[in-house]
Amino acid sequence: MIRRRARRAGARALVAYALATLTVLPLLWLFVTVLKPADEMFRASLPSRVTFGNLSYVLTEMPLPRYLLNSALVSLVVTAFALLFHSMAAYALARLRFPGRNMIFSAILSTLLVSLPAILVPLFVVARELNMLDSYAGLIVPSIFNAFGIFLLRQYYLDFPRELEEAAELDGCGYLRLYWSIILPLSRPMLASLGVLFFLANWNAFLWPLTITRDPDLRVIQLGIAGLQGQYSSSWNYVLAASLIAAIPTMIVFFLGQKWLIESMKTTGLK
Repeated sequence: MIRRRARRAGARALVAYALATLTVLPLLWLFVTVLKPADEMFRASLPSRVTFGNLSYVLTEMPLPRYLLNSALVSLVVTAFALLFHSMAAYALARLRFPGRNMIFSAILSTLLVSLPAILVPLFVVARELNMLDSYAGLIVPSIFNAFGIFLLRQYYLDFPRELEEAAELDGCGYLRLYWSIILPLSRPMLASLGVLFFLANWNAFLWPLTITRDPDLRVIQLGIAGLQGQYSSSWNYVLAASLIAAIPTMIVFFLGQKWLIESMKTTGLK
């Protein structure tokens, strides 16, 4: 029995190492390729000499820092407001009793079936009528509302014990104080997990920023990388260098938030 368990543990560890290698290998390939000279870009070998010219070019000769700043600003603001509004809506739909609650939740949930390309033109028209074209408001406001966050938080709040609310009500807490002082602190792992997901989704956004902006100063990082690819030729050494720089913030956010991601998985599993 002990040997069988040891063999199973060894097999699981082998599979885990294989999956980890497959995940990390593209990043290592990207890092090595960026350090190659342009004429060795497509050679399947280590660079004959290490050069930082590709990274230096995209950071100094291109407005890449501006694109990174735009992406960081949009991603952080969208994440902050999305967590606030989604948690408030989820709390109301999960814990408060009012007519039409289930109908409202069903209507919100149904929007998950509609992809962005299907509503791109109506959304653009609304943004134009609200004078949001070529503005940070146009990049931020339409990206805040997402049914996935409301759905996930509502399901999470449904399992909260009713005794917490009853004890708070006996102490004179209203709905707003109950939400701010009890519900939010208890939902930190789930909020942190959603925060990581929202940040990554908005950092990698491409279609909506491409639609809503024309001003080069409002370009996000994904549009900046796409601008390096021409119709007939592409500077792949610069494309890969910019891609590596764009990947660094996402890796930092993931490593900082992995504790909360694991914690939310453990909490969900216990429920």
